[in-house]
Amino acid sequence: MSEPTPPPAEPKPASSVILLRASDTGPEILFLRRNPDLAFHGGYWVFPGGRIDETDYDVDAPHDETRAARRAAVREAHEEAGIAVPEDTLELAVYWTTPEVSRIRFATWFFVAPTAADAVRIDGAEIHDHRWLRSDDALRAQRAGELKLAAPTFALTTRLAEFPTVEAAMTGVASWSCERLLGHIHEARLGQCSSRQL
Repeated sequence: MSEPTPPPAEPKPASSVILLRASDTGPEILFLRRNPDLAFHGGYWVFPGGRIDETDYDVDAPHDETRAARRAAVREAHEEAGIAVPEDTLELAVYWTTPEVSRIRFATWFFVAPTAADAVRIDGAEIHDHRWLRSDDALRAQRAGELKLAAPTFALTTRLAEFPTVEAAMTGVASWSCERLLGHIHEARLGQCSSRQL
């Protein structure tokens, strides 16, 4: 008799921010490389982000997760990259939940924000490296095996590639419909790849 399938892990609320800065060749995105020893996406290149903490919730609106997510995005940008992001510059891009089959799951608010920051300060513990890359360059580096991008990072990097300027990107993201996505694992037969996560 087969064992009953355990229920999916409960996704933890999280928040992330895609930081865009202008360059002569188009918008650049800040990517951070996570410590390879971390249990969740160790070694992957990600946007600044993390769990929504209790302190991110407003005492006057303790159940307002959208507000808490905005505060968390601002806090994570400062903690992981040393960059100050005004809360009112955040545009919501998507709400993405990790696949149900994953052992560690997050329900993440992804925001986009402009920045003029040049200096990035990482802690060397959770975050080991950083790079500013145009979307096309990041995707090219992934294809070459130089960067590992998780599904949401890949999807949002791809979607932002269409915008020629930071201003156009912010306007475009503001026009996106508010989507709630649930990731799934799909079998794929693409060369040596056995599966991909969407």
